[in-house]
Amino acid sequence: MSADNMHSPNKTFILVVTTVSAFMGAFIMSSINIALPAISTQFSVNAVVLGWLVNANILASAIVLLPFGKLADTYGRTRFYILGTIVQAATSFLAAFSPDVGWLIAARILHGISGSMTLVAYPAILISTYPSKDRGRVLGINVAAVYTGISLSPFLGGILTKYFGWPSIYVFTGIMISIIAVFLIWKLRGIPETRGPRQPFDYTGAVIFGLSLFVLIFGLSELPGQTGIWSILVAIAGIVLFIWYEMRTKFPLLDVTIFRNNRIFAFSNMAALINYAATAAIAFLLSLYLQYIKGYTPDVAGLIMVAQPAIQAVMSPVAGRLSDKMEPRLLSSLGMAITAAGLVLLIFLNNGTSIAYVLICLVILGFGFGIFSSPNTNAILSSVEVKSYSIANAVLGAFRNVGQMMSLGIATLLFALYIGREEITPQYYPQFLQSTHTAFIIFAALCVAGIFFSLIRGKARRAIS
Repeated sequence: MSADNMHSPNKTFILVVTTVSAFMGAFIMSSINIALPAISTQFSVNAVVLGWLVNANILASAIVLLPFGKLADTYGRTRFYILGTIVQAATSFLAAFSPDVGWLIAARILHGISGSMTLVAYPAILISTYPSKDRGRVLGINVAAVYTGISLSPFLGGILTKYFGWPSIYVFTGIMISIIAVFLIWKLRGIPETRGPRQPFDYTGAVIFGLSLFVLIFGLSELPGQTGIWSILVAIAGIVLFIWYEMRTKFPLLDVTIFRNNRIFAFSNMAALINYAATAAIAFLLSLYLQYIKGYTPDVAGLIMVAQPAIQAVMSPVAGRLSDKMEPRLLSSLGMAITAAGLVLLIFLNNGTSIAYVLICLVILGFGFGIFSSPNTNAILSSVEVKSYSIANAVLGAFRNVGQMMSLGIATLLFALYIGREEITPQYYPQFLQSTHTAFIIFAALCVAGIFFSLIRGKARRAIS
């Protein structure tokens, strides 16, 4: 599917549907944060289990992203997109009727797997449809939809949780995603598209990669114990084994030489990894802070948290359009620097912090991440050939998800160190604040390091033009 064989109405339809799909994916992933205290109360689970409840979706998605990216490029992105959307709708309803926390975690795992099917497909479909001069613009619109979903999720999720219970979040998303699936089947089925050559699938590489990620996140959750340390060492060995195997197999899951031969692709992905590692746990920590420390109800806490993604939604199309005309490296680095400043300010949160201060922090973070994301994605996807769009997007998605898991893993580890495996009750509020202070110090340091990787990627203008 290319810009040459696609008529304008189909272009518009694909932009609209993929934008709505991006919105719903972000909404359901983010709305769980505002519902965590309610879920904790209903199922009587501790802070570490709450971290796993968030991590399960991201981990499952990360494990299958590379295999799905390869398969989508080979067998068709459109069919992956349609199938993934249908399964997402079904798993939303499974989550809504969870009888216990184990069932809910399992439903979120399935939702993460199905979500990765759509994630590898729709950005590739979108940029295959539009010419290179419009990529930054349409990616910016798509990213804005993600941030709009994140913006509305605390507020709408808070209202749904307060008045109808947390399962209503999944009922709402299940209905909306089902409607999207109907439109997709009606309009996209049978559309021709550009595919890569059919090759034997690298099952061995997929298994090594998936197991390594799982052991890594398990290890983070078990720190500082010996089990956690050994698990992380095994995971690192597994990743080294994966790289070694991929360099020697005839039909690799991922051509790892791209990281050596394509500087823009390599360092742009590294910048994304670091950025998400520094920011993904912000919503998780602030949701708990606003409800436990400041005593706000879920809907009010959600309304406060709207500030950050709302700014991101406004800035992403602007930054995306600018990245079509100027150097993405400079825009992304500026965004990373602004994000670092916002994280430094969050270090000083305490019992008496005013909501005005919290809102200022969120606005600064919104500006930073909104300026970073679209140009960085534009640089990555524009640095590869059209036949590799899905696998390139899968690599970006894997780096993003690993970054998110690292961020949440750091938060979960700090909870384990400061609070232990206890519910967050008033007697543990001082320890909770200590853990958040430490988390934001670590995240700010990561973001400063990310500026370096963003700057040294080199000029991308030649690759994008």
